[in-house]
Amino acid sequence: MQRIKQVSRPLNGYSRCFFGVWFLAMAASVGWKHADEPSYKAQIDEWHQHRVSSLKSETGWLNLAGLFWLTEGKNSLGRGSDFDLAFPAANASVDLGTLYLEKGEVRFAPNADKTVLVDGKAVTEPLVIFASNTKPTVLANGSLRWFIIKRGDKYGVRLRDLESPYLKEFQSIDRYPVDESWRVKARFEAPASPKTIPIIDVLGIVSQQPLAGTLVFERAGKTYRLDAVGEGEKLFILFGDNTNAHETYGSGRFLYADKPIAAGNGNSPSEKEWVTLDFNQAINPPCAFTPYATCPIPPKQNKLALAVTAGEKRYGDH
Repeated sequence: MQRIKQVSRPLNGYSRCFFGVWFLAMAASVGWKHADEPSYKAQIDEWHQHRVSSLKSETGWLNLAGLFWLTEGKNSLGRGSDFDLAFPAANASVDLGTLYLEKGEVRFAPNADKTVLVDGKAVTEPLVIFASNTKPTVLANGSLRWFIIKRGDKYGVRLRDLESPYLKEFQSIDRYPVDESWRVKARFEAPASPKTIPIIDVLGIVSQQPLAGTLVFERAGKTYRLDAVGEGEKLFILFGDNTNAHETYGSGRFLYADKPIAAGNGNSPSEKEWVTLDFNQAINPPCAFTPYATCPIPPKQNKLALAVTAGEKRYGDH
């Protein structure tokens, strides 16, 4: 059985020869593994610990503390209620500077006190912190971190607080017992021609996402289909199921999977491509952990008419 990888790490085994892939598949089918290979449950538990560590990290979802939408032109920024963008106050009201949104570009002009930092250094002059095709700049003041996000035609400031109560209150995420029967083999159907599918987020913004392919699998003698989009070296699946009403997050969960490996050398039209869907790795969307995320919602064709009793259960009341 192949060792389960972290979601954030792309696999590099696709270049293995056909015989190697076939041999590993056959070994997995009969339960063979190296003597020092952890059990499947141990692998899933280890993966989940990495997942929790990611949530608690500085770039995780648990420390989100605000989302502030910019208006075109000038936006005053500070800690306290006297600003257009009112960050949580520290000991007293603090003027942090001004953000200017102009034609899709965001510029930050600091105040004279040099209280805002970038990479540990004070910002002393106006600085472009967001522009198309560039990575947003992260600004800091005390325990606060913030940067610009774009959703549709809206521009906002995403605020993190490294001392967030959501982070301090976090204990764990309840899960279903690990069940290897929910690690299923799915046939990958690539679109005949480039195609997009509409994905709506919690803000009501619809975006057209390129369809990577459709995953077809069976459970208890019935066939199910899930559309997947691409995210780096992974497939990204937004799905809902019958557990959403009571046990899991109401709008659905997320699942990542490796991109497909051809069953043969790819020269025969009868050869299929396959993907492993491990629902034990189904996770809550960021909106389960914070009210300041802008999560996508599963498309209607990805709402499964079965109960997926695997992966993460509902967390919090967001």
